[in-house]
This record gives sequence, structure tokens and C-alpha cells, in this order.
Amino acid sequence: MNGTSVMTGISLINAIKARRLLNWSMIASAFINEIVQSFDDYYSEELNSVKQHKGQQYISEKMRWLEQGSKLIKKRESEFYNGNGFHSKISTRVQEYYSIRCVPQILGPIFETIENACEVFINEANSVHDNPVINYKTGNVYHGGNFHGDYVSFESDKLKIAITKLSMIVERQLNFLMNDKLNKILPPFVNLGTLGLNLGMQGVQFTATSTTAENQTLSFPMYVHSIPNNNDNQDVVSMGTNSALITKRVINNAFQVMSIELIALLQAIDYLNISDKLADKTKAVYDDLRQIVPKFVEDSPKYKDIEKILNFIQSNCVKGM
Repeated sequence: MNGTSVMTGISLINAIKARRLLNWSMIASAFINEIVQSFDDYYSEELNSVKQHKGQQYISEKMRWLEQGSKLIKKRESEFYNGNGFHSKISTRVQEYYSIRCVPQILGPIFETIENACEVFINEANSVHDNPVINYKTGNVYHGGNFHGDYVSFESDKLKIAITKLSMIVERQLNFLMNDKLNKILPPFVNLGTLGLNLGMQGVQFTATSTTAENQTLSFPMYVHSIPNNNDNQDVVSMGTNSALITKRVINNAFQVMSIELIALLQAIDYLNISDKLADKTKAVYDDLRQIVPKFVEDSPKYKDIEKILNFIQSNCVKGM
């Protein structure tokens, strides 16, 4: 047994959680697209198939799947074009902010990073990382470095960076919901109470912002932080267990930010009274989450609600995702 066994075990759990986190990010992105009644070309096959990235194509396909049957998503050709060509609509935003329309391009590389990390961690878990390695058939003893954790360490750092970026798009989507000058359809801080008296989601936005900032600080790679020891015998080490543990913290942080965004999304849907217009799949998620955290108007501590949503999304996901 050595450190590579430990870092591999932690990293496998990290990868499982990262996959679930990505799925919830797609669901949240589907919600926000419906809330702003965006165009379907952002995740259309025609647009995304001209980029040769499997991750982008995977995310756009899942977004199309989630949004099937939505009465809120618009078609650009219906909104801007007719038989005589283009017709101007000043009140309609031609393109949404990056955090809304660039979901396939942002989550695509995150998906690929998670999948590659899964492959590396599974390969390591099924490998022999002993030293020495004994071949009982030949009777030979082979000394080397199969114990070295660089594969796991490097992949953990990449996973950590990917999840930090995921928490950043989640935080930006949340900020869009909070800022009435950006979204132009919701009250400030999705406040369903009295402006100036109630806070709405204002307080928990601070938590989401500071937690995302913590992830940005933690995303600096451990892989390049080798410190020699053991009388310089171990002169280049992986720092992989540190990397795996920090990645675990980044993922847990991202789940918290995601939980806050989901609560804000539910509040926004209720304010706009559009739950009956959601796609079947997003409506089912809305109903499940509303069973956990009901609509609120008056201010109250939100840490228990965040914890309830966090526990749910860590343990559940939409079938087919």
C-alpha cells in the first residue's frame, strides 16, 4: 500500500460526483434558457455539429433532449424571419449572455475532462502499483516506479480546474438571475417579497460568490509542487493525495453553489408563473425540487434549504442524463 492507492480511491469518488454535478449544470442551464425564453439554435445540431468536439456535441444533444416540448423556447426563424426576409424586433435580445448561449462550448470540455479522468482513475485502480513487482512465472523481481502517482495527480488537477470553471458558469447564471438590469424580467435578487424590506436571494448570493472564489484559488495545480524528500531519493513526487483531496473540496463547493442557483431558478419560475410551460423533463425536476424547498416570500435562514437541495442533487439525477 502507498499513497497512490489512497489518491486513486478518493479520485474515483470525485469522478462520480463530478459526473453528477455536470448533469445538474445541464439541468440548471435548461431552466435558465426556459426562463429567458431563449432561442433553440444555441444548442441546435446544425450549430454545434460544425465544431469537431465530442463534448460540445454531447452537451448540445442533452440540452435538446431536456428542452423537448418546452412552450418557452423560441425558434429564431419564427421570431426574426418571414417570407420577405429579416424583420427587426428591437425588444427581443438577439443573443443571450455567454453563460446562457455558450453552455455547449463551456460544458463540453468539462465533460471531456471528466470522462478522461474516469478512464485514468479506473486504469490506475486496475493496475499494479507495487514496488518491486514480482513475476512468479519467471522468478524475477523488477524494481521501478509503478508506485508513482503522476497519472492520478495530473488528472485530478485537470478535473479540479474543470469543476472550478463549472462553478464559475453556475455563479454567472446566478448573477444573471439576481441582476434585474441584466435579465429585465425578474425583481432584484429574485425577491418575491417587498423590495427594501425583504432580501430574497441576496444573502445567499454572497455565499455562492465567495465559494466560487475559493474554488478559483484552490484550482492552482498541485502536480507542479513536487518537493524532494527521503534524502533526495524521492526527488520528484506527484503530490497526488493533496491534489485528490483539494479536488474533493472543489467539487463539494461546486455542489453548494449549484444548490443556491437551483433555489433561485425555482423562485424565478414561480415569479414568472411559467411552471406549466416548462418541458416535461424540466417540469419533473421542478416538481421534485419544490417538494424539498417550497416557494418563499419572507426572509429566513437558508442554510438548511441549501443543505437539503445539496443532499438531493448529490444522490439523484434525471434518468437518461
